[in-house]
Amino acid sequence: MDKLRVGFIGTGRISDLHAIEYLNNPRAQIVAVADSQIEQAQRRGRAWGLPEEAIFSNYHDLLASPTVDLVEILLPHHLHFQATLDAAAAGKHVSVQKPMALSVAQADTMIDATRQAGVAFKVFENFIFYPPVARAKALIDAGEIGDPLSIRIKSNAATSPNAWHVPPSAQAWRFDPAQNGGGPLVFDDGHHKFALGWYFMGQAEAVHAWIGATEVAPGALLDAPSIISWKFAHGRIGSLEVVYSPELVLDTQHYAQDDRIEITGTRGVIWVTRGHGKLLDLPPVVLYRDRQTRTFSDLPTGWEFSFIHSTRHGIDAFLAGEPPCLTGEQGREVLRFALAAQESARTGAAVTL
Repeated sequence: MDKLRVGFIGTGRISDLHAIEYLNNPRAQIVAVADSQIEQAQRRGRAWGLPEEAIFSNYHDLLASPTVDLVEILLPHHLHFQATLDAAAAGKHVSVQKPMALSVAQADTMIDATRQAGVAFKVFENFIFYPPVARAKALIDAGEIGDPLSIRIKSNAATSPNAWHVPPSAQAWRFDPAQNGGGPLVFDDGHHKFALGWYFMGQAEAVHAWIGATEVAPGALLDAPSIISWKFAHGRIGSLEVVYSPELVLDTQHYAQDDRIEITGTRGVIWVTRGHGKLLDLPPVVLYRDRQTRTFSDLPTGWEFSFIHSTRHGIDAFLAGEPPCLTGEQGREVLRFALAAQESARTGAAVTL
């Protein structure tokens, strides 16, 4: 195989970011799309240059197409499980949006199904491919801050006049406990933060969480303010703080949200000053060591680049027959991490992993 032929199952708002690298990489091509809202599928499919016969309302028709090698599953969380099993049964490689499933049992079944079918399985996680995060990781791996001791992540939902429009139907399921598996900020978007904790520190050994609730519309609860504490191997620690600031205005081309990361080591400290958007007027990466501060601005900072690099890595891995990142097993570990926070908040006790 010298070109990866891709079918999109789900063509909602996020599909625009998933499509960028496929549309520009000569080693890949979007060949089909499916969405239960056929007008939406047609809109995306036509924009991506697909013929009408490659646009479907039922994803089973897409899976039956011999032109599709891999599927990007971009559905609400509760639909990931069955769509992955169906894709594996059809012999298609799978890239599924995070979080991969609603339970560890579902994740195990998905991993087994793809393994038995002999198809590759990727859980799509983009934050670890965000260029400022990648630069921070490279600096840490080079010993710039010594041995990492702690990680602090601040996630701030806010408002923005230039945030992208998300249709009400795409928002509704995110507030439905039967479909979302957990809240929009701590479980859904929080997967990125748990992945960052895993990426920099390894799998957590214990998690303790307090998850709050703020009503943002009748019957719609946002899981903020919240704080989650982590204990890693070798005495290292971490925390995730999630807040919603309804009157805080920030710059973004995507979700009205921003993130900051601080990693402290035995020799120095490193900060990533942005994520979804731009809240601070600072270089994207700042390093303190030996009484000196160094900054790094020679890298792209748009959130879309995290998708571009994650997709590019996936294309290269699939074509080379190498494991993608995240593999199903890695995605399962991040899911365990996220679910432990939900359990801790319910019980009021730390959860050991």
